[in-house]
Amino acid sequence: MNAPLQPAKYSPAHEIAALMPDIGDPVEAADFPQTILRFRNDRWAEAVGLETWNDEEWTRHFGRFHPLPGSMPNPLALRYHGHQFRSYNPQIGDGRGFLFAQLRDGAGRLLDLGTKGSGQTPYSRFGDGRLTLKGGVREILATEMLEALGVNTSKTFSLIETGEALERHDEPSPTRAAVLVRLSHSHIRIGTFQRAAYFDDKALLEKLTDYALTRLYGETPGDNPPVQLMTRVIERTADLAASYMVAGFVHGVLNSDNINVTGESFDYGPWRFAPTWDNGFTAAYFDETGLYAFGRQAEAIHWDAAQLAVSLRPLVEAEPLVEQMERFPALFSEALTRRFCWRLGVATDGDASALVQAAVRGMVETGTEIDRFFHDWRRGKARAAGRYADESWAPFREVASGFEANGDRTHPYWTDENPCSMHIGEVEAIWSAIDREDDWRPLYDKIAAIRRMGEAHGDAPKVP
Repeated sequence: MNAPLQPAKYSPAHEIAALMPDIGDPVEAADFPQTILRFRNDRWAEAVGLETWNDEEWTRHFGRFHPLPGSMPNPLALRYHGHQFRSYNPQIGDGRGFLFAQLRDGAGRLLDLGTKGSGQTPYSRFGDGRLTLKGGVREILATEMLEALGVNTSKTFSLIETGEALERHDEPSPTRAAVLVRLSHSHIRIGTFQRAAYFDDKALLEKLTDYALTRLYGETPGDNPPVQLMTRVIERTADLAASYMVAGFVHGVLNSDNINVTGESFDYGPWRFAPTWDNGFTAAYFDETGLYAFGRQAEAIHWDAAQLAVSLRPLVEAEPLVEQMERFPALFSEALTRRFCWRLGVATDGDASALVQAAVRGMVETGTEIDRFFHDWRRGKARAAGRYADESWAPFREVASGFEANGDRTHPYWTDENPCSMHIGEVEAIWSAIDREDDWRPLYDKIAAIRRMGEAHGDAPKVP
């Protein structure tokens, strides 16, 4: 599902038509005062055949939202419900974004181009439908870092400053505005199924299930399509939860409307990377109970997946859905060890769970930074043994000695003294340069550094 980059010819699609008119409402983009191109993802533009566009063409389509040739004739604000911090909300949907276009990449996958900050929709409620420029910059940094660390994530495709001044209650105002375009492997969420179940719309549930299996997973529906879909979602979301932990990432808002049925991470608001392995570390100031804290993300994603099972109940008996739900803990554990060994650069042979436990214990007891640990122990051999002479590291040193090196360490990145990290202080410094001096160089330099790190790590392991 998280396919490597490969060049492609432009291949427009309009598969979402199979779910209309039940899935969304036609809308129009806001008419922005300005469209100043700040970021275009040329790497992924090549993967969908749009790399030859000049900046004027790019801005016309991703700032003024002229339809892509052969794709959707109108943007769609998608309809969905969801549990937000465990409270069901039937009043949500795309409130400041829409599905703009569909196309296929070099691997033949159906991809969506969706927006954030493109204006008001029927689901905006009291919002202005806009995105702060800072929010757009933060999403670039989140998606670039996660992609480099092997997380199955949406890609920030474009960021265009719009020349508006926004008032916000939780940050200095007025602040600059932007419109962001993200490239995703679908915008069908668990909350999309919840909405269909809420209205007891079995026909839509069946169509959504078929769409997810055939268009997103590339599978032929079998004897029991709802259970078939549940099987795939459990496998993908367990891997997603594990990938967050190994990356040291805290999403911040793991509501059921923020969980994609392909297991792809998306929609980055109050995210943070945890400096150390701290299970109680939270990203959102409003997460007062720590519901979505670093160490509770697997629990949160599992709970959200259970809401998909509940939504599918009108189509199938509970028992086979429950059976799939019960697979999650074991799948999460397997994915955690698989991804941990990948980032560490060792083979998964041996007692990988003991390796992970010993490493986590060492990081917790000594306060060693997550990124520092993985950088120093690449291929299972310490590059700075003095940092790990503490007795807390003795169990890890012992178990690591039995693992075969597997990852590459010839890339120049591995000779760097310090790892590439993305902690809040650097995020704020990058934004400050833009806000105070309109200096974009720190952002572009950081993107280059992150991509260099990603090259050094190589492709992440696939879900079996």
